[in-house]
Amino acid sequence: MPQKYVKKILDARIYDLVIETPIDPAPLLSQRLNNNVLLKREDLQPVFSFKLRGAYNKLRQLTDQQRATGVIAASAGNHAQGLALASKKMGVKATIVMPKTTPQIKVDAVRARGAKVVLVGDNYDAASAHAQKLVEEKGLVYIHPFDDPDVIAGQGTIGMEILRQLPGDLDVIFIAVGGGGLCAGVAAYVKYVRPNVKIIAVEANDSACLDAALKAGRRVRLKEVGIFADGTAVAQIGKETFRLLKDLVDEVITVSTDEICAAIKDVYSDTRAICEPSGAMGLAGLKKYVEREAVEGQTLLSVQCGANIDFDRLRYISERTEIGEKREAVLAVTIDEKPGSFKLFCKAMHKRNISEFNYRFSDANKAHIFVGAQVVDDEDRHQLVAELRKQGYTVADMTDNEVAKSHIRHMVGGRSPQVGEEQVFRFEFPERPGALLNFLTQLGGGFNISMFHYRNHGSAFGRVLVGIQASKKDLKTLSGFLDNLGYHYVNETENEAYQFFLGS
Repeated sequence: MPQKYVKKILDARIYDLVIETPIDPAPLLSQRLNNNVLLKREDLQPVFSFKLRGAYNKLRQLTDQQRATGVIAASAGNHAQGLALASKKMGVKATIVMPKTTPQIKVDAVRARGAKVVLVGDNYDAASAHAQKLVEEKGLVYIHPFDDPDVIAGQGTIGMEILRQLPGDLDVIFIAVGGGGLCAGVAAYVKYVRPNVKIIAVEANDSACLDAALKAGRRVRLKEVGIFADGTAVAQIGKETFRLLKDLVDEVITVSTDEICAAIKDVYSDTRAICEPSGAMGLAGLKKYVEREAVEGQTLLSVQCGANIDFDRLRYISERTEIGEKREAVLAVTIDEKPGSFKLFCKAMHKRNISEFNYRFSDANKAHIFVGAQVVDDEDRHQLVAELRKQGYTVADMTDNEVAKSHIRHMVGGRSPQVGEEQVFRFEFPERPGALLNFLTQLGGGFNISMFHYRNHGSAFGRVLVGIQASKKDLKTLSGFLDNLGYHYVNETENEAYQFFLGS
């Protein structure tokens, strides 16, 4: 099966626009992981991502008549930039339909390269549907971002370069997956030429469409996808890409937002490059693989596939990095409400660096504190919790509690006695001008809001924690109301962090 693609990859004539990117060592990470860690620097392409390869290769396959008609694509940004630059190079008119949630840096870059931008919907699927509508109305040629043999072959030139640049030892290649075009192209070439090299696909755990398809034995559509790693936020793996990947990929590793953030920092430490979230996913998977398999002395390569990120998002990434690196423990601790309790607790921490300390009076006998503390790794975190409990403290480990990390640590307080029974929900919605006002307008019409905490996470998405005055018997009606709002939400009323600091 890969043989057809090997020929298409070898025949790709793209290097009058695309550059052959280097493979850089990651010495700090290599030393830490006891493996030879390498980074294929696709972030150095003229559009700062690999997508230029597939877009340009596809344009070169079109007829003169098709080019004269003009092309259109739906994209969260990187395919859009690649197609815009390739179209400019070839004198082809390009229209790009992008989700309204696309980082502004990507929208501006597409426009700067001469393409017409149309902003529609909150995700790739909505943009894609609108693009198909324009294809029917205007007869434009649709350039798919991943599910097209010529696009896949263009991305596959990365695999060809890797094997040429690394003729010696190479054990595993880690590749981020959204729709699957990059992974399918690289895997098709590498598995044909050097089948002993493992190909591991890496997906964000909130948009793992390939993992879901492999488990089901068929393509499935995810009900919803996370939007932190916007470049790979795809609800369904491509038809052609799945046909290839189901036989070529050795496994899929899924990674969390915190693990991606930690990988972004790792890349920066070794190269001073700043990846977008999807661009660092491969490395996040590499680190997880090393920890799980305890491998040493191997040559492991991650495709660093993109660097189109809004500067504002770095604030959120930096905040989550320490947890992603497993170097911060987030704990809720009960201490005695009496003079000297703070001092005793600090002594119990054994001079560990404390990154955050929030205090809330509970009653005349006890107080609650929310503390962030520096640790070496998970084992050290568990040891810290055990040591504190041994000294008589009641400790709840909140390190993996999303509500604690995103909201409670910023709003430690208590419940007003006038609130009565309260139900608590966590919402996530695509961020754009007016998004919060629209959310409040829809939410405020049905039930009384007793608590509200909003955080903007850069330009991609916002998160809200809401308390609503309602009893458990009202929960069915309340859930129906929230379902109709159309926002993703989670009932967090029983969440330990909420109960500890904000509950009764």
